[in-house]
Amino acid sequence: MFRGRYKSILVDADSYLLELLRYIHRNPLQAGLVHKLDSYNWSSHKGYLCDAKKWNWLHKDFILSLFTRDKRQRRRLYKQFVAMETSEEITEIFEGKKLPSVLGSERFMDLVKDRFFAQKNHEEVPESRLLAPDREKIKGVVCRAYHVSEEDLLKSKRGIFNEPRNIAIYLTRQLRAEGLDEICRQFHMGRYSSASSAIERVRVQMSKDSQLKKRVEKLRSMLTKNQT
Repeated sequence: MFRGRYKSILVDADSYLLELLRYIHRNPLQAGLVHKLDSYNWSSHKGYLCDAKKWNWLHKDFILSLFTRDKRQRRRLYKQFVAMETSEEITEIFEGKKLPSVLGSERFMDLVKDRFFAQKNHEEVPESRLLAPDREKIKGVVCRAYHVSEEDLLKSKRGIFNEPRNIAIYLTRQLRAEGLDEICRQFHMGRYSSASSAIERVRVQMSKDSQLKKRVEKLRSMLTKNQT
């Protein structure tokens, strides 16, 4: 409550919700405010252990159901779980300077990106970039579409328009708002001007070639829309 401004975090219920619950309820213990969890009166910990009507406002059934379907065993399992130390991963995340916007497994992160990037991406909301497709995903989609290897995306010959390479660079810039220095590193380019020229070249070619524009838009759609 006192560490800074409120920030909502999208949490993967299957793998992280219980860990987060334990971290929150063990905070008074970790801070040395009490020696026993039950001694702290200002959290909802007691509500998870009690059937009293005064706790009816607490939405706890879903969380307790994650432990077991057997309602008779839920509170016992919850108490055992909270009695254990908070995982190092969760501790590191919440003791860091910047909290994540999304917390979950790799599969969950991919699902969120696929489902929401197209609607939520906005240049004035920096954290919307976290939903952008991974660099490797962009390269992989381009490689499959053009039947080339990732090594082919690193090859550049003066005066030859390497379409897969240039489109991969263009989409990396457009979808991830990647800096020119990072694009140069990824695609083995020596100068920022080379990356900038490749991006501009694709823009110009798209304005002249409707078929190229369609190919780029198709790849962009594949990367930004849920393909499930």
